[in-house]
Amino acid sequence: MSTYAEENRVRLRRCKSVTRAEEITTQEARVRKSQPDKPCHKPRDSLFSWSSGFDNFTGFVNWGFLLLLTGGIRLLLENLLKYGIRVDPREWIFVLSGQYEGTTEHPSIILILYSIVPVIICLLIEKGLALEIIPHKPGMIAHIVNLVLLVLMPMVVINVKTKGFTLLGATLVCSIYSILFLKLWSYVQVNMWCRNKRKKSSSKSRFRRQSLSFSNFAKASEEKVNGSTHGSDSDVKQNGEAVVPRQSLVQYPDNLVLKDIIYYIFAPTLCYELNFPRSTRIRKRFLIKRMMEVIVGCQVLMSLFQQWIIPSVKNSLIPFSNMDVAKATERLLKLAIPNHLVWLIFFYLLFHSFLNLVGELLYFADRHFYSDWWNANNIDTFWRTWNMPVHRWAVRHLYIPLVEMGYGRMAASSTVFFISAFFHEYLVSVPLKTFKTWAFMGMMGQIPLSFLSRFMEKQCGPRWGNIVVWASLILGQPLCIMMYYHDYVVTHFGEELLERYGHA
Repeated sequence: MSTYAEENRVRLRRCKSVTRAEEITTQEARVRKSQPDKPCHKPRDSLFSWSSGFDNFTGFVNWGFLLLLTGGIRLLLENLLKYGIRVDPREWIFVLSGQYEGTTEHPSIILILYSIVPVIICLLIEKGLALEIIPHKPGMIAHIVNLVLLVLMPMVVINVKTKGFTLLGATLVCSIYSILFLKLWSYVQVNMWCRNKRKKSSSKSRFRRQSLSFSNFAKASEEKVNGSTHGSDSDVKQNGEAVVPRQSLVQYPDNLVLKDIIYYIFAPTLCYELNFPRSTRIRKRFLIKRMMEVIVGCQVLMSLFQQWIIPSVKNSLIPFSNMDVAKATERLLKLAIPNHLVWLIFFYLLFHSFLNLVGELLYFADRHFYSDWWNANNIDTFWRTWNMPVHRWAVRHLYIPLVEMGYGRMAASSTVFFISAFFHEYLVSVPLKTFKTWAFMGMMGQIPLSFLSRFMEKQCGPRWGNIVVWASLILGQPLCIMMYYHDYVVTHFGEELLERYGHA
């Protein structure tokens, strides 16, 4: 009985294992091939089956791009038929000059020129700390006050002088002051590291005299020889571009000069170093390409804003105000395409064209301004790759110091998102003079969204994690724009003007 049961179990197992056509034996295939009926069939799976091993879907990718292009052209024709040609370069001049808002004053230019004052104050404080004229604690307090006033200055002036600032001018001022805050933070922290190291080395030299051993003598002799012969060496190559040889490294406190901090303020980085990697020449052809990209790209951006985004945003006001979910969703999806297109063009212009242009003019050799964020499988990877200057600053000056102070990684990451959320809100609410928290909540919402994207990546594969990232970019930004535009109209023009400003 046991023998029968064992044979039956084996038979059933063999029967269940035959589930694929490929498992037909080779011997049977040879017999079939020798038949006179000229067989044309062989064991094969359909291409859409996972077991087929087929993975070449290039045609479908081309079809997707063509379908997306067709939909974009249809939306463009619909926009032209409904609104006509709205692109007018004269309005660009009015907006840039402030005449569009009926003002001939330019307080934004005054604030931009004033921004050099906190920089000089920071340099003077650092000089006092280096010469030990200013004690450490009062110096740090002075730095904190200087940085806080740097952030508050645009906020106070823009809200006090309400009619002097254009939207573009206020946005430019807030952007410059935000960048200066991050740069000066890095400048203060790096100089503090150098100052602490110098104090430790000086204290050690007081209590311990270095012995004259053979190894120390050989090391000193090697450094002396290298220092005398380094100037004749060929330039170091970095990423295919010549970099200035490291023969005249600046040491602390020799870096505390106006020329050094001015170079750092204009350099395309947020992280301060005593010695930046430098290129040896300006590539003229590369420079001209980047200049043309910036000039042409800015015209394209303003045309898209004027022709496509402004009418879509205005038409979304009434459905959004009435909480008509169906119409508001339709307006959201209609705004998503031009907004995302503008965001992609802006990314290329800022992180590739403009920053490379500035880096080329300043001989700045580190051009790693972005990574392959478009392949990010979760939100965390996206934020680590799309804006490398900010990510490098956050890791170097915020995340690592907090971890070294004993805080957990989750607390350090949450602090980084909090600072980022503050500046996102700062760059939107201050120019609009509409103090809401949509941008702040949107950035803080990235924390639970990162858990969702990692869950999708782990459970459904990397492709679904990447889809979550793209969906948040495509839908999150136009939703934020619609909310801020609604609040801007209500705050500055009143409820009764919703109907008037709700039509293009």
